[in-house]
Amino acid sequence: MRKYYLLLLSLFFVHAIFAQQTALRQVLNFDEGWRFHLGEVAGAEQPYYNDKAWRQLNLPHDWSIEVAFKKENPAGYDGGALPGGIGWYRKAFKVSPADRNRQVYIEFDGVYQRSDVWINGHHLGFRPNGYISFRYDLTPYLHFGGINEIAVKADNSHQPNSRWYSGSGIYRHVRLVKTAKVAVDQWGTFVRTQNVSASSADVMVTTIISNRTQSDQKVTVVTTIFDQTGKQVAQNRSAVIDIKDTICKTDATLQVTQPELWSTDAPYLYKVTTTVYADGQLTDTYHTPLGIRYFNFDADKGFSLNGKPMKILGVCNHHDLGALGAAVNTAAQRRQLQLLKAMGCNGIRTSHNPPDPGLLELCDELGFIVMDEAFDVWEKGKKPFDYHLFFRQWSARDLRDQVLRDRNHPSVFIWSIGNEIHEQNDTVALRIAPQLAAVVHELDTTRPITTANSRPDTTNKIISSGAVDLIGYNYHNRDLASFHQRYPGKKFIGSETTSALETRGYYDMPSDSIRRWPLDSTTRGLNADYTVSAYDNVSANWGGTHEETWKLIKKYPFLSGMYIWTGFDYLGEPTPYPWPARSSYFGILDLAGFPKDIYYMYQSEWTPKPVLHLFPHWNWQPGKTVDVWVFYSQADEVELYLNGKSLGVRKKTGEDLHVMWRVKFEPGELKAISRKNGKVILTHKIVTAGKPAKLVLHTDRSQIKADGNDLAFITVEALDVKGNPVPEADMQADFQISGAGKIVGVDNGDPVSHAPFKAHYRKLFHGKALVIVQAGKQPSAIKLTATSPGLQAGTITIQSK
Repeated sequence: MRKYYLLLLSLFFVHAIFAQQTALRQVLNFDEGWRFHLGEVAGAEQPYYNDKAWRQLNLPHDWSIEVAFKKENPAGYDGGALPGGIGWYRKAFKVSPADRNRQVYIEFDGVYQRSDVWINGHHLGFRPNGYISFRYDLTPYLHFGGINEIAVKADNSHQPNSRWYSGSGIYRHVRLVKTAKVAVDQWGTFVRTQNVSASSADVMVTTIISNRTQSDQKVTVVTTIFDQTGKQVAQNRSAVIDIKDTICKTDATLQVTQPELWSTDAPYLYKVTTTVYADGQLTDTYHTPLGIRYFNFDADKGFSLNGKPMKILGVCNHHDLGALGAAVNTAAQRRQLQLLKAMGCNGIRTSHNPPDPGLLELCDELGFIVMDEAFDVWEKGKKPFDYHLFFRQWSARDLRDQVLRDRNHPSVFIWSIGNEIHEQNDTVALRIAPQLAAVVHELDTTRPITTANSRPDTTNKIISSGAVDLIGYNYHNRDLASFHQRYPGKKFIGSETTSALETRGYYDMPSDSIRRWPLDSTTRGLNADYTVSAYDNVSANWGGTHEETWKLIKKYPFLSGMYIWTGFDYLGEPTPYPWPARSSYFGILDLAGFPKDIYYMYQSEWTPKPVLHLFPHWNWQPGKTVDVWVFYSQADEVELYLNGKSLGVRKKTGEDLHVMWRVKFEPGELKAISRKNGKVILTHKIVTAGKPAKLVLHTDRSQIKADGNDLAFITVEALDVKGNPVPEADMQADFQISGAGKIVGVDNGDPVSHAPFKAHYRKLFHGKALVIVQAGKQPSAIKLTATSPGLQAGTITIQSK
């Protein structure tokens, strides 16, 4: 009898533990196992629709990047000359009978665009904004223990609807979230700090609790802060809260002693863990990032972080990832940010839309100052089918969701409620701007609001409405020095600057004459081969070169910082060329992620490390006069040698950011040596290369995760017999891969190329190409081989583990 009693008791405890575990929050990756059909389909939302012939794929997915570039595509070359259309996604899944007493939600980080979602034939909702995150409650419509069918329709057929490449489909992550009936609500915490010093920081945490039990609950909320080692540094336990409604809010204040401050150089992150108890039973555990920092924008002194004056050294980026299109991938995002960080960049503007939430997590981790932007248009559109069609009905909700989702990220410093809004010179802005600002202020008063203004003069109605805290200037270099004469006592941010233009590896001479494009109304000053010189001497007529713009921002303390247009080339908006160009020339790095020469100017100015960058290449016609530029730092001077003979010493004087020699070309070796106090700091050599003899491969990472998502970015380069890079090599390379991996994209940075990104071949462009390899789910040695007729093949092996 005693054994029987003990068995019953043990079964009771096992059941109790199981019941508690199943009540706790589960966040499940829901990206895998979807079926996809491109084109309209009648009845595809119905649960018993036969989708067996549809393509099987995993998310995130962008169908537009898989199709050919065509001038006739209705998105136009501004939209990347790629097609839109209608796409359907379906997925069958099971939910355990044990989940009957739980809430089950589906969360989408973004669907482009005009999405409709059904579960088991029931329409859950419609979201027109292609960049906003949203979720639906599946609970009332689920077959617990049976098969459930979710269907998503993405309608990107109304074209043109974007001024850049948008992508199409469920291009961001999807999750299934299961919670107890009493749990933290969606985006249900708000963490902020006050009274931050080296000795202590006050952390305020607001928690919103959702009660779906349809009965009163007595709830206790425990808030705990952990440091990076997992050590508890503060805790607060609330009094018992009687929840009589579906939603309640509770506040807690905690103090962290001797806090590690989050900064761009040392982005220290704490974790706030919220645990919820209903009638004494644990029902939820919820985690929120915490970066303890304080900052200030001063009208005279500019920006400071944690009491230290500094410039925001930022870039604007669109959301595409080059050859991957709009489909989100963490490894690709991390690579972009790491390349920018190595340049000295410390800021990102999410042009011109809510970003992928994973990007903000990386900005938290790596240390970037984010301008989180909401809209490119308000009620007045820029394209016939853009968001202006939905602004009146949806803007408040979309903005609210964006702020709720993003306000806990320490990397987010600025809210931007609009970019180059047409209403800036219309009195309607006196109504709209305060309405949008009120939405933000209701949810967050810890960050300033701005708009990016293409006409930032005193007639600007957005500025005169009083809705913005920072006055954002897009360009207007000639007006920067007189900002305080125009706006006495106001605070400045360079919301969009520069718009310089370059083709990686191409050089026009002479290099010391500035060209503004378009140059004239008939030819626009175009080169017949659709190139732009990589010397920093070309810009759009509304902007300035990199050096011109940085000199101004650097000079005046009240200019708090800049967001350069752009960090990377991007698909669409191929300024200054129309078709056949299909991507931009604005980037400091090209579409493949290869740095242009100007990258090293910023590295010499924005980082403390020694820099010496000599360019251009040294393959020219004999006797040609070549402009030789050098960017350098941490040195007093540079001496240039040609075939061992000194061509003289150059020093930067005044506001100089580079030094230059005019050299008559002769084959051989060009060498630059930088010195400080007579001591050699760095040496950079360039030699005249012979004909291509072999291909070599380099990878950004020799080991990747065998998770079906991780990526390695492999550079393919042509060398001569002596191992020198061949700068004008343009042969096609073919790629073969073995092991548990696959090629998911190829590129070369050429903005005029119409070759597909989804291929196993690519021509080199100015000596380089890129292959993107994705790991499978089995650990493996993945071998990539590159071949080209007449050349020695190149191979590289990476490990997926």
